[in-house]
Amino acid sequence: MSRHILIVEDDPHIRLGLVDALQAEGYEVSECRDGAGAVRQVRALQPSLVLLDVMLPGKSGFDICREIRASGNSVPILMLTAKGQEVDKVVGLELGADDYVTKPFGLRELIARIQALLRRAAPSSSAAPVPDEFAIGGVGIFPAALRGENGGEVIEFTPREMAVLLVLQRERGNAVSRDRLLNEVWGIDYLGTTRTLDQLIVKLRQKLEPGVDEPRYLRTVHGLGYRLENIS
Repeated sequence: MSRHILIVEDDPHIRLGLVDALQAEGYEVSECRDGAGAVRQVRALQPSLVLLDVMLPGKSGFDICREIRASGNSVPILMLTAKGQEVDKVVGLELGADDYVTKPFGLRELIARIQALLRRAAPSSSAAPVPDEFAIGGVGIFPAALRGENGGEVIEFTPREMAVLLVLQRERGNAVSRDRLLNEVWGIDYLGTTRTLDQLIVKLRQKLEPGVDEPRYLRTVHGLGYRLENIS
């Protein structure tokens, strides 16, 4: 398993503390002090995980996350957010971040989340095959490209949105529990709540459904989870 972490953090005390702690755990660590060079370093260093602060000079962590995902890079991103800023967590996840830790954070929790993300990112020989394409209503879905097409319109998906769609597609017509979706997409070590999944489903409906308030394809199974209807 690759163990190279890029820390993007402008506070020198936090950054150096993270470097020391992660190096003590056996990780190779690179540093970036501002947002301007972060995307360039991700491209050049190809780290196995990016530890990304939201509040940065030059470019925000949101901007960096958006640019990384727009380039097609699926490197795990763990965001550092300010205490009590729920909107930061939601925006970060919607832009393609994989997880977040709220400042001030405990090093044990941070390292546990890093380990969980790296385990989920590791290739598995037993992973289910990914289809080249499938359709939801009038939208053609192309997993490898993280996009869909509806007539002439191109629809972009985050890696996590596509991962949820792939699980639902494999079980098309069957109900899939929230717990199973969280375990398969976020991992069994995920420490958050089902609200994160519910918010992601809302975003998917906005991209796929003709009417978000009355979803035809991504249906809620009350008390359990979701079902991708087997209809065209």
